[in-house]
Formats: sequence, C-alpha cells, structure tokens
Amino acid sequence: MTKMDGDSRGGAALSVKKVTGKPIKFVGMGEKMNELEPFHPDRMASRILGMGDMMTLIEEAEAKFDEEKAIELERKLQKNKFTLEDFLDQMQQVKQMGGLTKIISMLPGQHTKEVKEADLEKGEQEFIIMEAIIRSMTRQERENPNILNASRRKRIAAGSGQPVSKVNNTIKKYEESKKMMKKFTKPGAKLPKMFR
Repeated sequence: MTKMDGDSRGGAALSVKKVTGKPIKFVGMGEKMNELEPFHPDRMASRILGMGDMMTLIEEAEAKFDEEKAIELERKLQKNKFTLEDFLDQMQQVKQMGGLTKIISMLPGQHTKEVKEADLEKGEQEFIIMEAIIRSMTRQERENPNILNASRRKRIAAGSGQPVSKVNNTIKKYEESKKMMKKFTKPGAKLPKMFR
C-alpha cells in the first residue's frame, strides 16, 4: 500500500485487511524505495487512537543510530565543545528519521489536529531555514560561534536569503540546545543510549 503519509489512509488499510482477510505486507511512507516499511496493523491502530508508536520510533532510531558519532558528540558535550556543525548534524539525523512530523506522529498523545497542522509544518520550515543559515557560515564560524559579530551575521543573512533576525534566532536555538544537552552530561558519566 502506497502513500501512507497520514492516519486516514492507515484506517483504510485496516478496513481493507479486515474485509478481504488478506494481509498487507509493506507500506510506502514516501516516494523512494528506502521508504518501504513492514506493515504492523496493531501499531497503526495504536497511532490512530493517539497512543503513538514507540516500537517503530525505537526501531527507526536504532537503524539510523551511529555509535561513533554518538560517542564523539558525548565527548564534545562534556568538554563544552558542541558546535553549530554538530547542531546541523543533529538536524540531519532528524531528517533521516522522516522529519519532525513523522517522529511526533509516533509519540503518545501528540495526535491533536493543532499539533499536526500548525506546529509541525512551522517546525519543518524552521529546520530548512536554520540549515540554510548554518550552511551560509564559514567552517570557522560554525566551529566558533563567538566570532559571529554584526557584520558576519549580516553577510550570513544575505547568503541564506533570510533577515538578520532569523540568523539571531538560529544562534539562540543553538545556544538553548547546547544548554539543554549539557544538563544530561557530567564529566565521567555516560549518556543513556536512547538519549544518544
């Protein structure tokens, strides 16, 4: 079954399976071959009921999990060296898992219409804008955001086609992420695997 990008189609899939008595083996979550996934009726029903699909989310995370990168990120966080390059890499990993929309759809209690239509679409757009802004920076600026003075921010804004306020907002989001991630790390302590 293709174009399973929404739960209404999931409901149709469950109905077809019930009426025909024939199993659905795979569903297409996108337009590419690597977006074919095994169909689990119980997980689909759970998502439709707003109970999330944590098993699929965990499987996705494990499939995309890069242990070497996680260990390197852990070291950087403990040494307070989390850079904009690392921030960009984290955004790329979210994209590889299907983006915010797909991840949030699998979390329990996140199936309200408001969350789906407004916040997620805005969040996905923010990711695209932040990526363009970070890619408009030099490697030196990504590695050391402290050098981002007013003239550099103006140049980055022009290069990414965004106002300076969006550049400032991206730096602010990076700083907030850095602070949040630092709370989970202490020298000598290991990050829980799920957090990695």
